[in-house]
Amino acid sequence: MERVNAFLGKHLWLQFVLSILCASVLVMLLYPGRSALSVVLRTAFVSIGGIVVVLVVRRRERRAAGGGTNSLVSLDGKLRKGEVPVDPTEREAMRALVAQRLHRTRHRGAALVFLAVLCCTVTALVALTSGPRQTIGFALLTVVFLAWSVGNGNLQHRRLRAMQASLDGGDVPAHAHHTAHRQGGDA
Repeated sequence: MERVNAFLGKHLWLQFVLSILCASVLVMLLYPGRSALSVVLRTAFVSIGGIVVVLVVRRRERRAAGGGTNSLVSLDGKLRKGEVPVDPTEREAMRALVAQRLHRTRHRGAALVFLAVLCCTVTALVALTSGPRQTIGFALLTVVFLAWSVGNGNLQHRRLRAMQASLDGGDVPAHAHHTAHRQGGDA
């Protein structure tokens, strides 16, 4: 799974393509009878705003991580595993990345409430204007998406806080010392 995450982290365009294709399949399941090409093109067009936001955020994170995609992917992997960087330059890059992500998520509670209200409103409107297939589909999508958003958001926030505490406290976990010592000994 780690190699998949690293590959998708390096190739952002593939994430966009897969997202658009998954969304298109979902739309075709909820609204059968439409041509696949028209659904994919419409989904891609509607996704342009989100893609632009992701690209802007990604550029800022690359800058914080030292300017390169590989550096960002490496730091993101370490953040996911909870590995505190040993190298001073990498520690500073991680500190900048963590600070930027924490700043960006400072209003996450209000954003989640807004997202819940928005999703529930869309589901209610679909229930009023569409058939049972679409209503059930949107209701399931709302529940799954909101549960995933809350759970994943809390996990990411805990990881960011733990990394920030480790970086600010100067703590380097024992396995990071062992790994750095082993890598130094192998060279």
